[in-house]
Amino acid sequence: MSQTIPEKFTKPYDYKTVEGPIYKKWEESGCFNPDVCIKKGVTAPDAETFSIVLPPPNVTGTLHMGSALMLVIEDILVRHARMSGKRTLWIPGTDSAAIATQSKVEKEIQKKEKKSRYDIGREELLKRIDVFVEESKGTILRQIRSIGASVDWSRYAYTMDEKRYHAVMTAFVRMYEAGLIYRGNRIVNWDPKGQTTISDDEIVYEERTAKLYTFKYSKDFPIPISTTRPETKVGDVAVAVHPDDERYAAYIGKEYDAVFCDVPIHIKIIADYIVEKEFGTGALGVTPAHSQTDWEIADRHDLTRPQVIDERARMTVGGRLHGMKTTDARDAVVTWLKESNLLINEEDTPQRVSTAERTGGIIEPLPKLQWFINVEKSFTLPHSTIPNIKSGDTTTLKAIMQNSVEDAEGGVHIIGENFKKIYLHWIENLRPWCISRQIWFGHRIPVWYRGDEQYCGMEAPSGDGWERDPDVLDTWFSSALWTCSTLGWPDDTSDLRSYHPTALIETGYDILFFWVARMILMSGFLLGEVPFKTVSLHGLVRDEKGRKISKSLGNNIDPMDMGEKYGTDAVRVSLIAGMAPGTDSNISEAKINGYKKFANKLWNITRFILENSNGDEVLSPENKKALWDLHLGLLIKEVTTHIETYRIDLAAETLYQFIWHELADKIIEESKSVFRDGTDAEKAQKSAELMEILRTSLKLLHPFMPFITEEIWSSLPHTLTSDKSQTMLILEKWPS
Repeated sequence: MSQTIPEKFTKPYDYKTVEGPIYKKWEESGCFNPDVCIKKGVTAPDAETFSIVLPPPNVTGTLHMGSALMLVIEDILVRHARMSGKRTLWIPGTDSAAIATQSKVEKEIQKKEKKSRYDIGREELLKRIDVFVEESKGTILRQIRSIGASVDWSRYAYTMDEKRYHAVMTAFVRMYEAGLIYRGNRIVNWDPKGQTTISDDEIVYEERTAKLYTFKYSKDFPIPISTTRPETKVGDVAVAVHPDDERYAAYIGKEYDAVFCDVPIHIKIIADYIVEKEFGTGALGVTPAHSQTDWEIADRHDLTRPQVIDERARMTVGGRLHGMKTTDARDAVVTWLKESNLLINEEDTPQRVSTAERTGGIIEPLPKLQWFINVEKSFTLPHSTIPNIKSGDTTTLKAIMQNSVEDAEGGVHIIGENFKKIYLHWIENLRPWCISRQIWFGHRIPVWYRGDEQYCGMEAPSGDGWERDPDVLDTWFSSALWTCSTLGWPDDTSDLRSYHPTALIETGYDILFFWVARMILMSGFLLGEVPFKTVSLHGLVRDEKGRKISKSLGNNIDPMDMGEKYGTDAVRVSLIAGMAPGTDSNISEAKINGYKKFANKLWNITRFILENSNGDEVLSPENKKALWDLHLGLLIKEVTTHIETYRIDLAAETLYQFIWHELADKIIEESKSVFRDGTDAEKAQKSAELMEILRTSLKLLHPFMPFITEEIWSSLPHTLTSDKSQTMLILEKWPS
């Protein structure tokens, strides 16, 4: 009855010798490319499409557990779609991460040559960055391959390549011409160490203990105020109170003069509903030039905006504070308050301090002349499939972002009602988006100046005396074009027509606003359609104690190290196990080791089935139907439903339970008596049943554990494959 099984099954599963060659085989076959699948007859030319873009990792970065989780989730969905017969496209790419990349190169130059970027100049720095990127990008690309990601490498994109540059310039010019991009003075997040504006997502909030000081500006000033930053109070122009606060009603509209720590100030008492009566003294000192909230209060009450802190975080006022660092000035102001008997109270208070992710500098809110996108300005949208917005309607970017998430035809479905509410709340309170950065690496703003003249265009203007704006665009500007620029926009390409809007965006919930929302904004304005049909958000990967993984805690688990130690398939399943959409999941080495044991169990199951097979058993239609009714039909339905509803954690758990506890513990154990005492016909029947269960299980498990399932599939009797011309599991049809 038994056949000679391949020698590899006489030994434990050796993932180290398997994974590299298998990925190479997949890649060389072209099976990641939907065009190749159509040519091979694997996919019908008119099949339903499934497209997804990879959220681009830092081109000079390395794979961490969070990015590994993202790749695994997307690869599972992509492999399932491909096996389901869809024209499946998964576009890979990398992001310049401009601030981080330039910072790395600058630090290296400073370390080796004791020079700054200003010493070597813009052109030389950019040359060195290009060299650094070229030398470094291989690391992240190898790691994407090593995790098993079945991306179409022939369509690889980089946010700084020529095609993306063309798309970025086109988008900027069109938005500029529509009046949506403007240059103006507004409060921005300024990094004094990096000497640039940064976006909200590049801020790291540190929990610190601060002093909350309660004081008066002068002895005859009637209202006390509280602050953790007394050094900024030399820039106050008003005190805001709640309109319904009876304590201060008599003072509203009055104005006072004082000399605060050598600085003359003029304070007006105003009423504003943003003030919380119960917080502190119920009165807010308004410093418009150094607080986003205060800037907006100044807009509502037509207040002046004196700037008292410069780009180096030093005081610009006269007197004893002149030229001081803000931290030193704080101490000086407190000393003056005490000497002047104006300090009423000081107490410890918890405070979230904004720091720059790349430099560690404390963020200063400063008014700067920058480039912004106006989300409130009206314009005409020539073409639209966005819900509630018709072609030719007058609309705004804000309205596009709001209407795009309607659960209607042409809209975006955000999985998780809570995330949709959070998204809409954020959009409702949206401010102008600052898109300029004071670094040299990035897409340079396509605007030129000559005296009072200003020109915006794809190419430099002719004539002498024109100087290009020195700033570059926020990296999120180019990333916001990712779904359409990777498909060929602004050109009218077959890829753009076939695969846009993409089927899905899958990313971490922490960048719902910074990336997902901005893609909706850009796609809506430029194409009149949503960039994707579904948004699926995963949570953070935490350690076994539920703590956030960080260098300071020393609890980092490197996915590459774990893959080397336990096998990539074990890492993949451990990442998604217990991970529902939008929730955080825990990872530990013990958890990964547990799924290595599962891989070994699958290997041993295969060995047993092959040992008891001649390789030519055929299951009759009647027996096959009975087998599916008994074991496989419900399994296939459950796994398929879970994947299609993005509960891949439940799909993996269903397969784990079936293979280990149903197939191994029950079905195989019960079959041993047949192989020992049964007739040849009974043995053949049982062997055929086990082979059918194994083949179906391998297909269902393949998206989750692609390497071991592909390796086992290649050793099964070819007479039992669904198509003798196809021996790769990745191209097999999904069971139905």
